Amino acid sequence: MSELFVRTLRDDPADAEVRSHKLLVRAGYVRRAAPGIYTWLPLGLKVLRKVEAVVREEMDAAGSQEMHFPALLPREPYEATNRWEEYGPNLFRLKDRRDNDYLLAPTHEEMFTLAVKDMYSSYKDLPVSLYQIQHKYRDEARPRAGIIRTREFIMKDAYSFDIDDAGLDRSYETMRSAYQRIFERLGVPFVICSAQSGAMGGSRSEEFLAPCAIGEDTFVMSAGGYAANTEAVTTPPQSEQDFSDVPQSHVVPTPGATTIASLVEMANEVAPRADRPWEATDTLKNVVVAFVHPDGEREVVVLGVPGDREVDLKRVEASVSPAEVEMAMPEDLAKHPELVAGYIGPQVIGPNSANRQVTDEGEISGSVRYLLDPHIARGSRWISGANAVDEHVFDLVYGRDFEADGTIEAVEVREGDEAPDGSGPLTIERGIEIGHIFQLGRKYAEALGLTVLDQNGKTSVVTMGSYGIGVSRVMAALAELNSDDLGLKWPRHLAPAQVHVIATGKGEDIFGTAADFAQQVSDRGLEVLYDDRVKVSAGVKFADYELIGVPFAIVVGRGLKDGKVEVRDRRSGESFEVPVEEAMAKLDEVMANAQ
Repeated sequence: MSELFVRTLRDDPADAEVRSHKLLVRAGYVRRAAPGIYTWLPLGLKVLRKVEAVVREEMDAAGSQEMHFPALLPREPYEATNRWEEYGPNLFRLKDRRDNDYLLAPTHEEMFTLAVKDMYSSYKDLPVSLYQIQHKYRDEARPRAGIIRTREFIMKDAYSFDIDDAGLDRSYETMRSAYQRIFERLGVPFVICSAQSGAMGGSRSEEFLAPCAIGEDTFVMSAGGYAANTEAVTTPPQSEQDFSDVPQSHVVPTPGATTIASLVEMANEVAPRADRPWEATDTLKNVVVAFVHPDGEREVVVLGVPGDREVDLKRVEASVSPAEVEMAMPEDLAKHPELVAGYIGPQVIGPNSANRQVTDEGEISGSVRYLLDPHIARGSRWISGANAVDEHVFDLVYGRDFEADGTIEAVEVREGDEAPDGSGPLTIERGIEIGHIFQLGRKYAEALGLTVLDQNGKTSVVTMGSYGIGVSRVMAALAELNSDDLGLKWPRHLAPAQVHVIATGKGEDIFGTAADFAQQVSDRGLEVLYDDRVKVSAGVKFADYELIGVPFAIVVGRGLKDGKVEVRDRRSGESFEVPVEEAMAKLDEVMANAQ
């Protein structure tokens, strides 16, 4: 400890929000260099390398071969796949001295694809699986939570290349199983959730989430085994409703009813139902958003949702990626005077607009697109805006009085909603995304010309899978899950050292005995951290031991005069005072019995 490049802190860093961020900085594992950018110090690098070692061993065992690409990449491959623009402001772009465009890689699909294209030309070369552990760069708008969401991060990305879809299925399952083994060995609890592919493209997609209260990802589970990221949850099909007894739609004055709550209250006053009171679930809320496409175009779209639900922009965005989704701005509404704020109804939007024009190429003009959330069943009866101030339409029926351009998963998922597979009501959980696997298919191979000759001598486009693990994020998840109010509590196989030897006192006999124990521990092939600092109090040494989180300790102090030392288990909190000559045997016992 007198030589280790570390400086522990007693106070939490000012910008730290979550426990892992606080403890990794205070214990001297990482240091902030800039927003979302961290320096890895010796203790942190030791743990990180052990996490990487587990990942490498299982990837190698699954038949994947390690490579290493540059992080600085030319523009052209990303332009070929449209991701130079699709990534938008998240991409770090730069120019060299000759004014050529480059980027700092957020992922490496293009480079893996081109490497295989350069070297392989026959189906006999396939399948092949390649991976790397590499720094990635994304210009996060709001870096947070220490190394959980950063601008520079460490990722293991792997790619499989197969001649057909059946091969892709096999490769996908191989990687899926490898991921399960990786996280089991690391001791990270995980849930495999169905997910959206987003900007990555492809079909099948699953996330590995570590359940954790501070996680940024929200996912759902059912008692019957369904699990999915909330962005990927689909609404069970709604049965068409019989509207034969619903009166014709009619306009009712509703002065000042600009909110759902005020509309329901007024509806029950001026137009009460005979069977039951009107509720928020009877109102059709039309929310105006903007789809911001990669080229910068803002497309104004109206989303029709039940009035008792809020729009979840992340769920909408998952359906329209790579476009981003924002609430409409005043300037967006100004371009569409037919949209009367607070009183928007479907009669003048989407296919219901008398001004709509559709070209032979399918381009739409004259009205905004109108998309309905799947909770809106055909034949259902609604109160909605009449497109005039202080007026609403009652008994408006979907399929009789209005249509839509399509459906989109738009509203928040709620606790108690039914799972789409019928396996029961959903519970909502939070987690840290630690892995993500995709069946990319042929998107990148087609864009970059990756083909091989098949068994019949014909050109065939290769199909791909993509498999990522956020290595630095895994370490943050481990810190969250293996800590208490005093500090970190690393598992033995991941800790920067297995045993912390602490000399507390001033006598030469104390330091001599402690040094002897440190040597004995080292001779057994264990990593040892020896606190040999002379002018540091016992209280500070114990605080550092608890903060740094080495799982086991031998403490040599005042008890030495009685021939005794202390053996500690940081994870369980147990402590044993034993004779000096029995200390190593007790350490072996404690380590063998440790959880």
